[in-house]
Amino acid sequence: MTGLIVRLLSNSLALFVATKFVDGFSVVGGWKEFLLAGAVLALLNLLVKPILKALTLPLIILTLGLFTFVINAAILWSLTFMFSFVVIGGLIPLAIATLVIAIVNMLMPGNT
Repeated sequence: MTGLIVRLLSNSLALFVATKFVDGFSVVGGWKEFLLAGAVLALLNLLVKPILKALTLPLIILTLGLFTFVINAAILWSLTFMFSFVVIGGLIPLAIATLVIAIVNMLMPGNT
């Protein structure tokens, strides 16, 4: 339970940082929208990401793990279809936001 809360807060903080530093990526609204988007992102990472990684294992091996970046970007992009308050202005902001979110999540204590 604590791990899920840490992931939720970590993803919410990562979305906030990406909104501040990436032009073309925004979460419109206040802290409720960040928490909601962070919760759904944590849920997608928990439930959907392992399935996608299992299905694309040959591509992940072939690209020496770089295809996981594509999976992370696809999961982040899916938030724009679920919520109108998450706005991504193209592939370059998506790629940069994916990198920023990955770095912030990597730096957060408690994430494995």
